[in-house]
Amino acid sequence: MQNIRFGAQRLQPSKVVCIGRNYADHIAELNNEVPTQAVIFMKPNSAVTDVLRIHNGDEVHYEGEISLLVQDGQYTAVAFGLDLTKRQVQNQLKEKGLPWERAKAFDGAAVFSEFVALNVPLESLHLELWIDGKLAQAGGVPLMLNKPAALLPEIQSFATLEDGDVIMTGTPKGVGQVLPGQTYTGKIFSDAQLLVEATWIVQ
Repeated sequence: MQNIRFGAQRLQPSKVVCIGRNYADHIAELNNEVPTQAVIFMKPNSAVTDVLRIHNGDEVHYEGEISLLVQDGQYTAVAFGLDLTKRQVQNQLKEKGLPWERAKAFDGAAVFSEFVALNVPLESLHLELWIDGKLAQAGGVPLMLNKPAALLPEIQSFATLEDGDVIMTGTPKGVGQVLPGQTYTGKIFSDAQLLVEATWIVQ
């Protein structure tokens, strides 16, 4: 079982619940339709990692996300997450009306920083993703179509959230291909306060 880090704790998520198409600008950059309800899919525990690597030599794209830890049915911590996607594979599957697992649920497809205690308003959270020293993505809760506070009961209406499960809340515009040797730095802020930061070099 794969672990995430929350202070001294090592937790094993049973699943990662991902929210797709949650920023209007990201929907536009991929020419997708605006959904009428939250787009929800899941990654298994085997997708969880703290290492950023390209899977099996395939073309992989990054999606930076505010990631929230669930314990006792509530959000308790936040991290920076990368939802890795095999975009070409995903597009082929979508064209055929097939599920996305081959593109979204592969080993190492959910990369997380350390989680830190969530003691700030959810509405204040926003992210930045820097690649090789250049800002690639920025966005936050005010820009989300489906806010974290509403996502929790919606997910719980059909799926049990176990302690240690993670919700990835969607990505803003600016997604692109992961290349070997790149340096990624993800940051989560509450307004101007930096809550957590992590750096990865692509393997």
